[in-house]
Amino acid sequence: MWQTYLQPRSLAEALALLAAHAGRARLVAGGTDVLVELSRGVRPTETLIDLTRLSELKYVRRVGDTIHIGALATHNDVIASAECVQGALPLAQACWEVGAPPIRTRATVVGNLVTASPANDTITPLMALGAELILASANGERVLPLHEFYTGFRATALRPGELVREVRVPALGATQRGLFIKLGLRRAQAISVIDLAIVLTLQTTEQNSPPSVADARITLGCVAPTIVHAPSAEAFLQGRVLDTTTCAEAGRLAAADVQPIDDVRGSAGYRRTTVASMLKQGLLRLAAGRERDGWPSTPVLLETGDRQILAQTEGLVDRPSAVVAAIATTINGRACTLSGDAPSKSLLDALREDAGLTGAKEGCAEGECGACTVWLNGQAVMACLTPAGQAHGAQVTTIEGLSASANAAPPAALHPLQAAFIRNAAVQCGFCIPGMLMAGAKLLDEQPHPTREQAQIALSGNICRCTGYRKILDAVLDAADEPNRANVATLGGEV
Repeated sequence: MWQTYLQPRSLAEALALLAAHAGRARLVAGGTDVLVELSRGVRPTETLIDLTRLSELKYVRRVGDTIHIGALATHNDVIASAECVQGALPLAQACWEVGAPPIRTRATVVGNLVTASPANDTITPLMALGAELILASANGERVLPLHEFYTGFRATALRPGELVREVRVPALGATQRGLFIKLGLRRAQAISVIDLAIVLTLQTTEQNSPPSVADARITLGCVAPTIVHAPSAEAFLQGRVLDTTTCAEAGRLAAADVQPIDDVRGSAGYRRTTVASMLKQGLLRLAAGRERDGWPSTPVLLETGDRQILAQTEGLVDRPSAVVAAIATTINGRACTLSGDAPSKSLLDALREDAGLTGAKEGCAEGECGACTVWLNGQAVMACLTPAGQAHGAQVTTIEGLSASANAAPPAALHPLQAAFIRNAAVQCGFCIPGMLMAGAKLLDEQPHPTREQAQIALSGNICRCTGYRKILDAVLDAADEPNRANVATLGGEV
């Protein structure tokens, strides 16, 4: 898909490479959009510049009244940030709705913004929150409000040689409330049919009287070529108390404000009607102070490793240039080097074709099915969406090394979850099972005693073509509930 893989070791080096290639290279971080586009022949390139070694860009922190989000901060980083959950709830809620856990471990918020699709969930809340971007190039930096960043459908104001270094979000104040709502065709791995974000500033004019709206910001996603405001509804709400009649009228006005797109996920008429209903319900939730309803007390992240992206091998530290010509990595506890054209492949293809590990399967090559799930530095990831070069200096675990990761006793030992799959007859055709096991085992690392709902979330990125989900979920809970059960089994029964 590409010929040259570059892995700069500093922001200055990355900007210099970006300038030197003058529009002939693409940046990659999480890869969840870029690799899909390249596999489809969209915006092809011969050179990838991988930013994932730039640990100085991986952060979420609050500075005064502003939340700063670095270019490498993932959706998981936002979900796990107390500052974001408290001060930018609509953004945290949107990040929770993106894809499934193995996507959220990798996908970055900045990548979601730069892809510029009107269906990308994080743009809508960041627009309502009044975010701004710090754009960097070899010539310096500039600040741009997010609402000025989009110039048309999938078009941005980025100049050649520029990247988004940071997102800055004004934190919600004591008199403000915010909410993000998404309508998809399923609960996970769903592109928005419609999404919306609401940020209200409330005021109380008389003692013991309900607050009224001092300011309203309402943004709508997937109803136009770009994210748009609902200006008539915003103006109407000012000075009004959020009762049922007011909320319904605001919904009607918002529906009248838009000229919805018409596509395979929903007709224009359906979107217009649904916008009115969604906004009404969202405003009523805010009026009742129920904007945090449904937020998980312990979100499932499917990552237990070091959350900082660091060079881990001597070869990587001493590498004289940014070019990755061979991948020095550790797979299932063993050091190995993948050379030849391995750096020009996805991690899935390199594992199967160069490392000879065929347990991870290709079901979709788009991060939809989860059959290729492996662990990269303690994160469950979709190997089909991960450039192989990101395994350079990293720790990779595949289904072939799962039992060893649990220190199961040889010679025929299984990981406790593998044994539970056998006990519960959870394997049918078997194609999806490596990915199911890798996601389920990472959940058990993270949450030793998960609930059924947590197990469902953990496996929401994995599709079983045989529709055998019930027994698979039973197996995950079985492995958690009986940790002392013998983990050695055969197809004929336990030994």
